[in-house]
Amino acid sequence: MNRPLTPGPANRSDKADIGYEADGYWRDGNHHVIVELKSGTHSFRNVRASLLGLAYRLAREPEDRALLVLTDSRITEERLHAELQLAGQTLKPDVMRRLSLVLATPEGYVGLPAELGSNFYDWLDDLIANEASKGSKPRMSSDEVFKVMLYQWLLGKGPVTADWITKTVGCSYPTAARALERIGHALVRHRDRRSVLRGFPSEQWKRLVTMSDETRETVHFVDASGQARSPQSLLRRLAALGDDRLAVGGIEGARHYYPGVDLVGLPRLDLTLHSPDGHVDLGFIERLDPGLVKADQRDAPAAMALHVLRRKVTLFDPGENGLQWADPVECLLDLHEARLEPQAKEFLNFLIKNRSGTA
Repeated sequence: MNRPLTPGPANRSDKADIGYEADGYWRDGNHHVIVELKSGTHSFRNVRASLLGLAYRLAREPEDRALLVLTDSRITEERLHAELQLAGQTLKPDVMRRLSLVLATPEGYVGLPAELGSNFYDWLDDLIANEASKGSKPRMSSDEVFKVMLYQWLLGKGPVTADWITKTVGCSYPTAARALERIGHALVRHRDRRSVLRGFPSEQWKRLVTMSDETRETVHFVDASGQARSPQSLLRRLAALGDDRLAVGGIEGARHYYPGVDLVGLPRLDLTLHSPDGHVDLGFIERLDPGLVKADQRDAPAAMALHVLRRKVTLFDPGENGLQWADPVECLLDLHEARLEPQAKEFLNFLIKNRSGTA
């Protein structure tokens, strides 16, 4: 499959010659497509400037075509068509024939030429995700879709629609659809277009656990004061903060769902920080415990681990005394990350057994 290309000498020449550089270049046997992305654009001032830059580029390359793709925009489909009509009154017909204005929505792409094919759609999804990960917005991976599907199954909540997935994860419809396809035979699709896991997907779960150290964003904290607070003390301070972005995970989160989990004491505190916009504000650490500092080494004994949750909806379980609890899937991943494998296995077995006993 073609992938987004790193800007090379030809692209730098575009910037030097006409003051323009695209975000991606797609090449296959039949097409050469230049793509520019605009995120969070709600007016047409910047859109028109980008269309003009693409038009300059197309005037130089008569065999190319170009797309201006708007993501996270409030611009409607009707306004999109109206703007294209205005552009058609100014730009040459040959340029307009090869220039498309595309709106990325949760349901898919509006205005995307169908002849570019499914491989291009996949490439464009990846390009949008890669560009988002460079800025303030996180990349939404298929792993997040898998996790919410597993959450639904473990808690016996039943099948869900693709629309529910896109709204919960905060991804596009094509991303959700491809993620469901990757689950494969472990997924049951109903005639009303809802989907649910057939059973516990052992192979997919093993892959997720194996890759979680790379795909999850975790910050470890050690005590620098020499007078470390106990995890129970940190929990009391956390409750007093009243920060609805934070939830308790790890072994203490597992105990919330399964009080019988076998572990004496609390080796560290695991917290989940909800940050759907990609901005990780650690200002609360000073209020929680001024003695906590980021660990220089990943394998250093941590007093606290902070896991960043990127999806749109937290799925936190509200508790008492100002505490919230991370969902069971996040708690399981915390246990694996902390190398508490026996407790992770025990907790998972409890969840599966409890589900089968209540379904």
